[in-house]
This record gives sequence, structure tokens and C-alpha cells, in this order.
Amino acid sequence: MSEPLPQPAIGIADRASTVRARPSWSAERAVYLGLAVAITLAVVFGFARTFFFRPWYPEWARVHGAPETIFYVHGVAYAAWLLLLLAQTSLVAAGRVDIHRRLGLAGAGLAVVMVVLGAVGSLMAAARPTGFIDIPMPPLQFLVVPFTILVLFAAFVTLGILNRRRPQSHKRYMILASIALIEAGVGRWPFAFMTAPSPVPGLGMIEFCVDLFLVPMIVWDLVSRGRPHPVTLWGGAALIANQLLRFPLAGTAAWLAFAGWAVGLVSP
Repeated sequence: MSEPLPQPAIGIADRASTVRARPSWSAERAVYLGLAVAITLAVVFGFARTFFFRPWYPEWARVHGAPETIFYVHGVAYAAWLLLLLAQTSLVAAGRVDIHRRLGLAGAGLAVVMVVLGAVGSLMAAARPTGFIDIPMPPLQFLVVPFTILVLFAAFVTLGILNRRRPQSHKRYMILASIALIEAGVGRWPFAFMTAPSPVPGLGMIEFCVDLFLVPMIVWDLVSRGRPHPVTLWGGAALIANQLLRFPLAGTAAWLAFAGWAVGLVSP
């Protein structure tokens, strides 16, 4: 009878790498699920009185909420995106990548609806005699904010779909797309410090708070990879560059001509 072949010994380094891999994988899922929860809470908190809990704040909603029906539809669509974000990150955390991929088709369709609703709603707000609610800036100039946010959102979602077979890039693109959307919610946080000067020159406090959502992604990249992932690096840079450049763009003759023409499409 032949003796059993000796099993290859597992070295200390191999054991250590195996032990490290498991916590790292679960920690990554926790980081992205936590980001999805934080993004959702940021938007819900900002729009609590004018949308999510509107019946409890009727006077506030009457003064500060949009009256047009399209904004209710817009709110439902954007709330659906947040629910989908939570569902998708939760499914990945639970190991159900198969369901995650099937839901991705619905997410792509929802993103298209959101861009259309966001563009039409922004034009309707700019066409009001009073302009955007609670925004003292001339409406044709402020229109640059929602429009450039929609462009960023659409670009990140498109890149996320194109990179759906590359999970590390895909998840970062989809989180960046969601971060790009939260500015309107963050701008409605009822905190006194939101009107204080930003600690970063060139950025307002709203933009600064939005950019803080990039920090967990950067920290996780440094912990897990030793350097920022290219999507985190260039996507975050695109988000900040938009914040720095959009207001100078808003005062140009080219933008005002485009904005006036676009608003004319929805004006009676």
C-alpha cells in the first residue's frame, strides 16, 4: 500500500494573507454600505420638511416647497434611486451579486428618467418669476448648478455601467454619481454653520460638506490599496472642479444665451 502524498504546508505568510483577505472583503462591503446609508440620510434630512415628512410641516412646505406637480414626481424618482442604492449595496454585502446585476438594468432606466425630470424641473424653476426657491442668485445663472450636477451624474452612471464587469471601478462610479446628487439636500440642512465661510477657499460650505462624502472612499483606498483608486481620484477631482468652475461659467455670455434659450423651451 502506497503512503499518502504529503500535503503542501501552508506557510505563515499564506495564513496571514488569508486571514487579512476575509476582514478586508467584509470591511469593504461595510464601507460602501455605510456610504450609501450616509448619502440617503443626507438627502432625507435635507428634504424632510418639504418632501419626505411634508404633512408634518405644512407651513414650511407651503413657503419653501415647490408647488408644481413635476417636483413630486421628481422627488419620488430620486427617492427610488436612494432605495436602489441601499438595496444594491446591501445585496453585495449579503453576497447576492446575481440579484444586484439584475436590478442594475432597472437602475439604468431610472437614471435616464431622473436626468429628464431633473432637466425639465430645473428649467421650470428657472422660468418662474421668482426663480429658484430660497436662492437669491438670478435664475439663469443658478441654472448652471443643477445642469452641471446632472451632467456629472449622467457621466458617472454611464461609466459605472460600462465598467460593470470591473467591480472596483463600478462601485466607485455609482457612489460618485449618488454623491453628485446630494447637494440640493445638503443645501437644505437646518444648521447655522451652513451659512458660515468654508474652510476651503473657492468653495462654499455646502460644497465643502458634499466633498466630505469623498473622504471615506479616499481613506478606504489608502487602507486597502495604499493609494487612491483612479476612479476615486479623477471622479473626486471632477466633482470638485465642477464646484469651482460653474459659477464663473454662469456669468458668461455663452452660458446666459444657452440658459435663456433652454428656459424658453418650457416657458408659456
